[in-house]
Amino acid sequence: MLRKLLLWLPLQSLFHSLCFLLDYLFFPRLWRQRVDRPVFIVGHARSGTTLCHRLLAADGDHFSYFLYWELLFPSLLQKKLIRALAKLDHALGQPCKRRLKKWDDKTFGKFRHIHNMSLWNAEEDQFVMQAAFVTQQWAVDIPLMDKIDLYHVDNMSTKKRRRWMHHYRECVKRQLLLNGGNRTHLSKNPLMCGWVAAIIETFPDARIVVMMRNPNDCIPSTLKLLELSWQGKGWKPSQYASSLRVMTDIAFDSMRHPSEVLNKHPDTPHVFIDYRQITAEPRQAIYRLYEALAMPVSADFDAWLLHQEDKERSHKSHFEYTINDYELSHREIESKLGDLFDEYQWPRLSGENPSQTMETING
Repeated sequence: MLRKLLLWLPLQSLFHSLCFLLDYLFFPRLWRQRVDRPVFIVGHARSGTTLCHRLLAADGDHFSYFLYWELLFPSLLQKKLIRALAKLDHALGQPCKRRLKKWDDKTFGKFRHIHNMSLWNAEEDQFVMQAAFVTQQWAVDIPLMDKIDLYHVDNMSTKKRRRWMHHYRECVKRQLLLNGGNRTHLSKNPLMCGWVAAIIETFPDARIVVMMRNPNDCIPSTLKLLELSWQGKGWKPSQYASSLRVMTDIAFDSMRHPSEVLNKHPDTPHVFIDYRQITAEPRQAIYRLYEALAMPVSADFDAWLLHQEDKERSHKSHFEYTINDYELSHREIESKLGDLFDEYQWPRLSGENPSQTMETING
């Protein structure tokens, strides 16, 4: 990790910076590229943000979004070159694509029951800022959440916040131009629960989707997922214990902060979507979302939603966790977020035995 930070990362960042400069030379349209009415999906991790993102991404004529491999190459020049090489590979019978597919299945296959990840899937676009060291990927690689705060961007100094968000906007502009320049940017990222005010400041015509799920489910599930990530990289419990405690605090903030910001910006189009609805009635949930954000549902997208609805209801994967593993209890969750339990009529578990939980993930 130290070799990566001290040797590889500076060279990587220098390369990306050079390509960023060349983008404006080779693609002058970038100077005029607009980011109009982008849609941002936020919400606590494990709250259905991925499912919502994937459903909206299927409306391909409407939205532009990042595939995972595109997040690794933030420059437009890089993306264009890779797409050109992909066309050449296709003409030769796809020998490189087949090797990449094997690597993809080997690397991500064992985790897809938790999160369906692939180089060719739509993914959290905040990963595109990895070269600028502003991404939650570093929190997953190194458990230093108690030292490095990437969540509370809304509370950062104006200069730092605007510098980060300017870089993010530049990454979005490149992706839009790559996909034709006239689509709507679609973003999803749980970390951006703490970025909502900064998003509205940077994209004044932004539209916000907030996913809501019973925190008795999504908080311990997120802690378990983070712990598995750190363990997989060789970190010991004593090394990531402080970060788990910080993540617990962030979890409570993630349930409240988006609504607090949106209450201060009532003119920002937004909608709150319940996890139970989008998993049980995905078509109705998407229709409600489109109506709230003043977006039309095309006939082709509606037909796809109809075809997809039964598939989403029947598709399930399982992820086991127990709240007993953490410095947390159902009673504490329900006490701190009691008003949300009342508003959403989530079942309370504080009177039950908090034994091991099998999480069923739809979609």
